[in-house]
Amino acid sequence: MAIKRSREEKYERESNEEELNTFHKKRIAALEVNQAGDQKRNDPDGTMATAMAIDEDLHSRQLAVYGRDTMRKMASAHVLVSGLRGLGVEIAKNLVLAGVRAVTLMDDSPVEAADLSSQFYFKDSDIGEPRARSCAAKLQELNPAVKVSVAPSPSAEECTFLSAYNVVVCTDCPLDRAKAYDSFCHAHQPPIAFIRADTRGLFAQVFCDFGPDFVVNDVDGEEPQVGIVSSISNSGPALVTCVEEERLEFQDGELVQFREVEGMSELNDGKPRRVKNVKAYSFELEEDTTNLKKYISGGLVTKVKEPKTLSFRPLADCMADPGDFLLCDFAKLERPALLHVAFSALDEFVKRNGAMPRPGKTSDQDDFVKICHEVNASLSQQSKGGFQKQELDEEVLKVFAAVSSGDLSPMATFVGGIVAQEALKACSGKFHPIFQFFYFDSAESLMEVPSPEDCQPTGSRYDGQIAVFGQKFQQKLEQLNAFVVGAGALGCEFLKLLAMMGVSCGKDGQLSVTDDDTIEKSNLSRQFLFRQNDIGRSKSEVAGRAAQGMNPALKLNSLQNRVCPETEDVFNDSFWEGLDVVINALDNVKARLYVDMRCVYFAKPLLESGTLGPKCNTQVVVPGLTENYGASRDPPEKQAPMCTIHSFPHNIDHCLAWARSEFEGHVEKNPAQVNAYLDDPNAYSSNALKQADGQTKEQLEQVVDALGKSKCQTFSECVVWARRVFDEYFYNRVSQLVYTFPEDAKTSNGSPFWSPPKRFPRAIKFDCKDPAHMMFVRSASILRAQVYRIQLPDWCSDEQQLQQAADSYKTPEFQPRSDVKIETDPKATSRVSSSLDDSSVVENLLKQLEPLGGELDAKFRLEPITFEKDDDTNHHMELITSMANLRARCYSIQEVDKLQAKLIAGRIIPAIATSTAVATGLVCLELLKVIGGAKVEAYRNTFGNLSLPLFAMAEPIPPKVFKYKDMSWSLWDRWIIEGVDLTVQGLLDWFTAKGLTPYSISAGPSLVWNSLFPKHKERLGKPVLEVVQTFAKLEIPADRKHFDLVVAVEDDDGEDIDIPLVSVKFK
Repeated sequence: MAIKRSREEKYERESNEEELNTFHKKRIAALEVNQAGDQKRNDPDGTMATAMAIDEDLHSRQLAVYGRDTMRKMASAHVLVSGLRGLGVEIAKNLVLAGVRAVTLMDDSPVEAADLSSQFYFKDSDIGEPRARSCAAKLQELNPAVKVSVAPSPSAEECTFLSAYNVVVCTDCPLDRAKAYDSFCHAHQPPIAFIRADTRGLFAQVFCDFGPDFVVNDVDGEEPQVGIVSSISNSGPALVTCVEEERLEFQDGELVQFREVEGMSELNDGKPRRVKNVKAYSFELEEDTTNLKKYISGGLVTKVKEPKTLSFRPLADCMADPGDFLLCDFAKLERPALLHVAFSALDEFVKRNGAMPRPGKTSDQDDFVKICHEVNASLSQQSKGGFQKQELDEEVLKVFAAVSSGDLSPMATFVGGIVAQEALKACSGKFHPIFQFFYFDSAESLMEVPSPEDCQPTGSRYDGQIAVFGQKFQQKLEQLNAFVVGAGALGCEFLKLLAMMGVSCGKDGQLSVTDDDTIEKSNLSRQFLFRQNDIGRSKSEVAGRAAQGMNPALKLNSLQNRVCPETEDVFNDSFWEGLDVVINALDNVKARLYVDMRCVYFAKPLLESGTLGPKCNTQVVVPGLTENYGASRDPPEKQAPMCTIHSFPHNIDHCLAWARSEFEGHVEKNPAQVNAYLDDPNAYSSNALKQADGQTKEQLEQVVDALGKSKCQTFSECVVWARRVFDEYFYNRVSQLVYTFPEDAKTSNGSPFWSPPKRFPRAIKFDCKDPAHMMFVRSASILRAQVYRIQLPDWCSDEQQLQQAADSYKTPEFQPRSDVKIETDPKATSRVSSSLDDSSVVENLLKQLEPLGGELDAKFRLEPITFEKDDDTNHHMELITSMANLRARCYSIQEVDKLQAKLIAGRIIPAIATSTAVATGLVCLELLKVIGGAKVEAYRNTFGNLSLPLFAMAEPIPPKVFKYKDMSWSLWDRWIIEGVDLTVQGLLDWFTAKGLTPYSISAGPSLVWNSLFPKHKERLGKPVLEVVQTFAKLEIPADRKHFDLVVAVEDDDGEDIDIPLVSVKFK
């Protein structure tokens, strides 16, 4: 305590101005050293950033969004975050996770109890301490590669200290000071990006100024489309036709580039060419090709992304002439202009009164509305037509005033994700920034303004939320029984949000979280509750403990079970029936659909969300009010035909899909088949004889090969095996393919067989001096040794010895065969076809296996290896990358590096912390509506794309309602019939009384009664419970009080009617 007190006294004694100058002089000096020789602070050419190493294991998901160049630019940026309440810490958190070079925090104001409503790094013991200093260490833990420091707050007039930064982000900054800061940043050379952001209760504002000439290098982050050329005319303008594989997304006036065009090779000069008259599979060039060579074949055409220059205006100029606002909710088109007035008026109110409008004080609300009218008139007068005088909605303005002193974690999380992304855009030129104002509100989350007594501060950590919703609502939140499914990126944010909101923090509250996964290094760049020393531990356990550290009152139950049919003994009826709300934080559709099904069955609200790179979506599912998650499905992803993958690839994705498949065959599936045979040869043989098809034959051939010709006992034999496989893949198979289909081959209709999109391949001979060849041999040999449990010798990593071993293998001369059938049908689903002699071949292979298995030690087993993309030391991606690139080389397809290969072959889902924050913040705003019992028109489903930026909010779709006579129902309804001794006839009578004619009853997959079967009449007098247990073999859990039936019925006209699920209660 003495040390702490002396530091406080020292801090109070020192001149703030002197400390400020000293600190920023050091910052500027360090910046000059780091950027020596650099002409522009934002390093547009990446000259400085190229020297910065990126931890690709840590940032692999983020690299999939930004790419290396953008990450390097971000890693050279210094960002100042001023204001460290909830919004400020959210912004800083996202920037640190993203990997900027340095984040400086500036906020000397003391921590207040109400700050704990949204500032997740503050504890009770921090109250009275400077905000920035109280959270700096926690922010530093998120990413040791980012320097997090604290700067003292300057005097009101001081601006020169801003020169030390590339981006300045201000929260809780008065308008006059914000104007001064922005004016300095705008005039600075080079310009310093300036962002001002605030959340006031359920309302938020964001302003961006990135300078007079800001260049956006990539406006949307989408991969430029590539078309496969099939013809180009010699004409002016030239008509270019593409293969009808994928519709062209080019737009008239855009630029394209050509490559690999045969014949009209002049187009391969790399020059961008403008297009017009774009159709689904063709376009015209604004160029005369009459005198160019005649087109022969091939060619790829790629859209060229053009940089866009934006001219931002300073805040002082924009207030009276704000331009177009970024819209998000089309049900509130007039709201942004109203909020522009409201936020300006709020600054004026604080200036006059020295504080925000007080919760529950109608006099403050009335005064605020008067100031709004004054500001509205003043802005209109100053604007000279740029800002029209608004028709002010005084009811909304009163709500604004009533909640403006509130501080909500969901708002801070949502806006913090947006603002952090804007700062990253300013650093890198990646994605289109907000130009220039964005206003947002979730006034619908407030069902009614609480009474003056209900919204008064209590001195608790929830005062920021009580100021908006009141104490009674807060008590509701604290008693909730909630279930978070998943503790990854979304789950971490949700747990933080729920802890801040006080959800399940009361005596009878309970928050359950489950996740069967463990923490990996790649999680750390966005799953912010995890640290380096947590790798390998349970996600739900670590995340739950971290959330309780943020709010010790949180009643948490951390589970490590997957939510699926197999765990219904854990997540049983009583568990689901006791829930108030379910929040999905999952990363796959199958799991989402299962949870959705359970929520429909038990009539529980479900809050759904997901992210994909900079995109995110949210969906609220409320029993009886909205459709469920499974009511609409995305179309299935288009899959490349089997024959394309195995014989006719035309892009690197095909090569990587083939490489992944072959990899898994060699190191996982084939060894598993060998072990299955060795475990029980008789059972394996019996099953093979029963199947006796083409696939069984191929599996047996692999097992025979693995225990016979290709069995390895030394590492040298593994190298020889790798050499043989190399020849088979890249010489023999390619040679056979071009023998079967020569370059001049024709199809049955006389057209060239090797026409686009097919690419004519050329075989590769092994060359030990080629790094790609040796990468294949090295990684394949090492993995083969691991499969056969062979100890790796020291020389396995010696390139020279490996080359000698590989080169010692003498390749036998390949002789193509005329009887080989190569599948060319794009509809074929298997490259192995069945034939009449499969049975005899299988018998012969089993005979060959008997002596091979008999020679082995009884304990001999292979070691199947499961693919793991995120461990760069295991040689998995090394082998897949080399295989894919060698195959690409055979087909003259552009090769990729290991990172690109990992993203595609590893099926890595692009992910960044900012879109996760946006999605979870929006979901928790919907949670507030669910708890408040909102009507359907208050809810919002959202699709967001931070790269554009775009936020599209819409009212949820109501469920489909079925009607019959005086009855109506939806999927949310379940017909419950009471009766321990209910007979089958009694059940039929129940339906007949409703004017419905039942004709079939099923329990699970079994039919228990049907009107067409005479024998079923015997069951009519028996209890339904006895019938389902006897004939359907239905097993009912001990704690379940009912069983479910599917009853098929007809109406009076004999037409089928879909009715709800029927539950019979027998306890």
